[in-house]
Amino acid sequence: MNDNGRIILPHGKYKELLSFRKAEIIYDLTVQFCRRYYSCKDRTVDQMVQAARSGKQNIAEGCMASGTSKETEIKLINVARASLEELLQDYHDFLRTRDQPVWEKNSTEALYVRKLGRSADESFETYRKFIETRPSAVVANIAICLIHQANYLLDRQLTALEQKFLTEGGIRERMTKARLEARKQQEKGKK
Repeated sequence: MNDNGRIILPHGKYKELLSFRKAEIIYDLTVQFCRRYYSCKDRTVDQMVQAARSGKQNIAEGCMASGTSKETEIKLINVARASLEELLQDYHDFLRTRDQPVWEKNSTEALYVRKLGRSADESFETYRKFIETRPSAVVANIAICLIHQANYLLDRQLTALEQKFLTEGGIRERMTKARLEARKQQEKGKK
C-alpha cells in the first residue's frame, strides 16, 4: 500500500503547483482587465471573471479532493483547463472585434512574456507594470500568453494524473487492500 498503508493519501498543496500560481495571476489580470476595458454593465465581464475564477478554484478543489478521489481530481483539473480555454477565446474575441493582432507564438513580445513566466517568484506583481501602463491589445496578448502557459501545465498535470491513477489506483483499491490485509492479520491472531 502507498504511503505507509494510508488509505487517504496526503493531498492539497495546490499553492505549490505552478499551474495554480499561473491561474491565480490570470484571475488577477482578468479582474483588472475587465475593470479597465469593459463597462461594468457588460455581461462579458461576469463571463470572463467567472472563467478565470473557475480555472483557479477548480485546481484548488481538485487537489483537495485528490486524497479520496483521483477521478474527482482529474475531472476538476479538466474543468479548470476548459474554463481557461473559454477565457482564452474571450481574449481572442476582444482582439478580433477591435481589429488587433494576436501575437505570434515566437514573437519578441510573446518570448518576453514567457521569459517573465520562468521567474521563480512569478506573481501578478511580475506583470502589474505592463498591465497598468500598456494598451488593451498588449494586455490581452499578455493574458493569452499566460493562459497558453497555464493550459500547457494543466495538460501535463492531467497526463501525470492519468498515469498515476493507472499505476496506483484510487481509494477503492486502497480500501480493499487495507481491509484484506486487516483480515489477514485478524486470521493470524486467531491461530
